[in-house]
Amino acid sequence: MPKPLDDLFSFLRFASISTDSRHAQDVRDCATWLLAKLNGMGLKAELHETARHPVVVARNSHQPGRKTVLIYGHYDVQPVDPLDLWHSDPFSPEIREGKIWARGATDNKGQMLAHVLGVEKTLREQADLPVNLIFLFEGEEEIGSPNLAPFLQAQRENLRCDVIAVSDTGMVAAGVPTMGYGLRGIACAEVTLRGPKGDLHSGIYGGAVANPATAIARLVASLHDPKGRIQVAGFYDDVRPLETWEREMWQKVPGVTDQDFLNVTGSPSVFGEESFSSAERVWARPTAEVNGIGGGYQGEGSKTVLPAQAFAKFSFRLVPDQDPKDVMEKVRSHFEKNCPAGVSIDIEIGHDGKPYLSDPHSPDGKAAQRALSKAFGREPVLIREGGSIPIIQTFREILHADTLLLGLALPDCQIHAPNENFPVANFEAGILLNQHLLNELAL
Repeated sequence: MPKPLDDLFSFLRFASISTDSRHAQDVRDCATWLLAKLNGMGLKAELHETARHPVVVARNSHQPGRKTVLIYGHYDVQPVDPLDLWHSDPFSPEIREGKIWARGATDNKGQMLAHVLGVEKTLREQADLPVNLIFLFEGEEEIGSPNLAPFLQAQRENLRCDVIAVSDTGMVAAGVPTMGYGLRGIACAEVTLRGPKGDLHSGIYGGAVANPATAIARLVASLHDPKGRIQVAGFYDDVRPLETWEREMWQKVPGVTDQDFLNVTGSPSVFGEESFSSAERVWARPTAEVNGIGGGYQGEGSKTVLPAQAFAKFSFRLVPDQDPKDVMEKVRSHFEKNCPAGVSIDIEIGHDGKPYLSDPHSPDGKAAQRALSKAFGREPVLIREGGSIPIIQTFREILHADTLLLGLALPDCQIHAPNENFPVANFEAGILLNQHLLNELAL
């Protein structure tokens, strides 16, 4: 196995699941491995403690007159459940069909390590870098980066930079270099409806008191009209319309037709707001999604119970110029207004993050596109990302720098799901991309 893959496999073997306290030592061990790797390359690397998981920062010897580039990534990963759906051990990486199979292979260990190894290769070949470099790697991205913003505030002078690069997003199709210039924001909530003080016999009490499971279904259904438009009052008030040039450009992007979405998802048909393509809905329109719903008996067969409570978990993807806190106040009002009679409601607001939008035609944006073109051998496409990386907007607000989103993930990479994978070819292209990127940004 070539050494770059040796390094990646070692990195992937750490079960660095940030949300699970049972894996706290695995997260720390992973950070320690990364620290040693960066120091071994000749960079000056440091491990910074936070209230939960550590941040790793590394830099080369900075020289006056050079552009300072910060490269961000995260070494924590999502849980692996359900484990029985994996075709191989999620923390024993394997190569099959030209892909690396492991938790974190794409999100984000494979993508971020490609940048690390690109820097290592340049240092080995040239003994120097064309820019002042800062690596910033955290272990809490998968839990909303709760301690990174305070760290940025405390270290803002040490982290001052001209531009930021991140590979934690996707490509529209295999072999098609893709630069993102926007991210949707996010706001989350959980709603619990409570009825009787305990579960009841559905024959003795059914029809006399409200059923929380029925009530939660009605509340969920109140979010959308039959055509998928969100019914929360004022939800669309601040949505920035798509530019004409964006709609025209996206019509030519390969791999994002309605049929492409169906091929990847396995869904029987597409669905969403009228007058928008599937790509436009994902990249530039807000959503209201139910992430989980439950209540009552979940076991095999029948149990004629009227449940005491039911719940639903929600996430709202937001676009410029929506503000998460404003949106969640509107959502709270909607839930309270539409709560069915006979139950009480408890609304818990979760984590959030602002949307992000940059100018892909800026000098740094054009430099990144040249680097993508050289790494992949064809012109890149420009997209906004449907997902959320809340810390990107925080970077802008604290460090006053824009971010280049240089994704290497494919649509079928199964991030956050069983059988996550990352093509070996994309890992190798990522190493090359880093070398071209630093050279192009230095011009």
